[in-house]
Amino acid sequence: MTANRIEQETFITAPVERVWAVLTEPEHVVGWFGDEAEIELRPGGSMVLGFREHGRVHAVVETVEPPRVFAYRWATKPDEKPEAGNSTLVEFTLVPDGAGTLLRVVETGWTELAMPASEQESRRAENTQGWLAEIGELKQYAEAS
Repeated sequence: MTANRIEQETFITAPVERVWAVLTEPEHVVGWFGDEAEIELRPGGSMVLGFREHGRVHAVVETVEPPRVFAYRWATKPDEKPEAGNSTLVEFTLVPDGAGTLLRVVETGWTELAMPASEQESRRAENTQGWLAEIGELKQYAEAS
């Protein structure tokens, strides 16, 4: 892991189509990630992810390659529109693997944020722990349904 990157991988005992749905369909996203989800599933589409404890986070869909790659750029602070200097890029890659799916999540752009390096590092560390928890919840949700 570098100062500009978070990368995590997990194996999910569910077909790639199921994992894709869990990542991209709002009714499934709220089952593992936040309390609210709006997703316009196309490049340039808007997204909103709502969290009781953090507020509403805005994002822009960057990549949609069903059922293999889904990426979005999200703002680092609630209620801001994502743009250069205040957002990071989150990319999910799904690879069919036997009876399941290898899921990789990569979040980049920390060193481009318009904030002191110490705050960049603090936010990156926070998100590293957050992705560990959220990917665990995604795995549990996808495997249960």
